[in-house]
Amino acid sequence: MDPVVLFFLLGVIARLLKSDLKLPDALYETLSIYLLLAIGLKGGVELAKHPVAMVAPQAIAVIAMGLVLPLLAYPVLRFLGKFNTFDSAAIAAHYGSVSVVTFAVGLAFVIKQGVAFEEYMPLFVALLEVPGIVVGILLARTLAQGSARKKIHWGALAHEIFLGKSVVLLVGGLLIGSFAGPQGIDPMRGLFFDLFKGVLALFLLEMGLVAASRVTDLKRAGPFLIVFGIVTPVVFSMIGAALGRLIGLSLGGTTLLAILAASASYIAAPAALRIALPEANPTLSIGAALGITFPFNLTLGIPLYFEIAKRLHF
Repeated sequence: MDPVVLFFLLGVIARLLKSDLKLPDALYETLSIYLLLAIGLKGGVELAKHPVAMVAPQAIAVIAMGLVLPLLAYPVLRFLGKFNTFDSAAIAAHYGSVSVVTFAVGLAFVIKQGVAFEEYMPLFVALLEVPGIVVGILLARTLAQGSARKKIHWGALAHEIFLGKSVVLLVGGLLIGSFAGPQGIDPMRGLFFDLFKGVLALFLLEMGLVAASRVTDLKRAGPFLIVFGIVTPVVFSMIGAALGRLIGLSLGGTTLLAILAASASYIAAPAALRIALPEANPTLSIGAALGITFPFNLTLGIPLYFEIAKRLHF
């Protein structure tokens, strides 16, 4: 098991044993900013090496996947899980969007395996943040009945989605890296590239503490949401892996796209849905994404998605 995952498990165990371990809020914020920028910069540097005409068709296909995934999740939640329209749409939006931290762990995993991958994959992270959230909101507002069908305030929503911290830092890093190129970024390589895994380990320690604190939320949510939080990422990973193979990604790229498809947002989606769908219960969506899917992906999911990608490539 990768050491960064062990840091996550340390956080989980510490919280379950009621330890007073906690990272300072300012440090947690700093680590998250660092990770987002580092991922963006790395992708931007590699994006500068590839013509837009080559990447654009793949990017369009990835965006299409981001639109489809919440449409698949919604009917399962609504009709099998018996959740109301708003909760079903909110949970679907979380699973249609992506987790940057899960991608970062997947990136470390692929590098450790020594498998080649398309270095511009962080571009797909930025592209997949938004579509699932928008589809989830549209589902809720168009399928709601009576007075619940309120007008969407697109201005405030667009500001929250496109100018939220995660998108600004990811896209900003991509742009800086692509404009500066490898030589321009080289003086910063020690900070943003060499220290990446150590910073990720510290961040995952805090995420372990946070994930363990969601256990009580899941007890109230019921067994269906727990099963959904495990089965859905596996199914979505197969879709991501199949798409990766179809658009010509390498084994490593296919694995990373499968990991992105399997991940669920717990940063960008909650912030946007707080504005757009105040009727939804955030305990359900965040509890499933952070309390079930995130730990599952880190411990068992990522190696499983790698095996799925390998079977498609050989």
